[in-house]
Amino acid sequence: QVQLVESGGDLVQPGASLRLSCAASKSILDYYVVGWFRQAPGKEREGVACISSGGAPTTYADSVKGRFTIARDADKNTLVLQMDNLKPEDTAVYYCAVGGYGSRCTNFRHFGAWGQGTQVTVSS
Repeated sequence: QVQLVESGGDLVQPGASLRLSCAASKSILDYYVVGWFRQAPGKEREGVACISSGGAPTTYADSVKGRFTIARDADKNTLVLQMDNLKPEDTAVYYCAVGGYGSRCTNFRHFGAWGQGTQVTVSS
């Protein structure tokens, strides 16, 4: 089973950018899809962005389209999430996870190997 470690979370002001990284203990290409999810206090975990092992397609939540970009560095077994123009509603713990064939970004229950998460707080 792969182990995932997220990093890069921070406290930033609205409009700022952050780059999250997810380091995997083995090749992320072994998985059909990998993705970023987030969970805000009192809310259910939700899919933010996912990318297939082939690099395409990518899937984004409507709330982050045009602001977030998911990418993978297969050589480094790393998944990244570039987040631009951050908003207070982006505040959450962000997790990365892997999924098998048929996993859908809209259903976090399809995914596993959750890391410990990294906190992103957007506040003025």
